[in-house]
This record gives sequence, C-alpha cells and structure tokens, in this order.
Amino acid sequence: DIHAMLLGGHGDTMVPLPRYTSVSGIPVTELLGPAVIEKIVERTRKGGGELVSLIGTSAWYAPGAAVSQMVEAIVDDQKRIFPVCAYLDGEYGQKKLYLGVPVILGKGGVEEIIEISLNAEEKKLLTSSVDSVKKVMKVLDDMKLFEE
Repeated sequence: DIHAMLLGGHGDTMVPLPRYTSVSGIPVTELLGPAVIEKIVERTRKGGGELVSLIGTSAWYAPGAAVSQMVEAIVDDQKRIFPVCAYLDGEYGQKKLYLGVPVILGKGGVEEIIEISLNAEEKKLLTSSVDSVKKVMKVLDDMKLFEE
C-alpha cells in the first residue's frame, strides 16, 4: 500500500517527493534511511530508460493500471488525489503549462489542483523540471507541428 507523490515532467527531471510518500500510512522517511531513499529516487527517475534498454519497450503495465484507477475515480466521482499532468494557470508559479502535479479527480475530471508546500530544494528541482518541459515545448513549437 504505497502512495507516492511526484511533480514535474517525466524522466530524469521528475521530482519525487519522499516526504509526501507513505507505506500503509507510515511516512517512508520513518521506514528508510536517506541513502536508501536517494537510491529509490534515482531509480524512479531513470526507470523508464532502464526498461527501454532492457526489454526494448517502455512501461505498459503500471501506466495502464494508473489510467484504470483514474478512470474509476472519474466515473465513480471518488474525489481521489492523483499526480497527473494538468494545465496550470498560476499554480506552482506557472501559467499556460501542462505539468505533473497532484489533483483531485472526480466526475468533472480535474476538479482541483492541489498546491503542496515545497522546501527550497524541492522548489529548485521543480524549476529545473519546468525548464526542461519548456525546452521540449519550444522545440515542438518551432517545428510548427500543431499549426493548421
């Protein structure tokens, strides 16, 4: 029964938040030491790339299971919290940007974006992740793929 919170983009710049992660309701920071947590954080960031190099494809089971839970939360109006890619309009100091953040999902889809407090290091990591997402978006914009 693990509940983890991640912010930002996908891959090496994602921001896992160990202090918002729990196992059966117990904060992971009370169960594991800092060195072990840091190893888990790094494996989380690099896990997608590891899968591709090992089996030639990216993850499919875990994302599929997550989508199933999200659909259930929407259809059943569960008001559950999930970290999803949501459109920000001032939240986390960002505007006109889709970014991974915690939200409440219910019958209206994203019903609320939850702004959790971040310490200085987490803010720095999130800024780096935002910069990375914006760079990718600029490349796509420059390619003019989405113009009619």
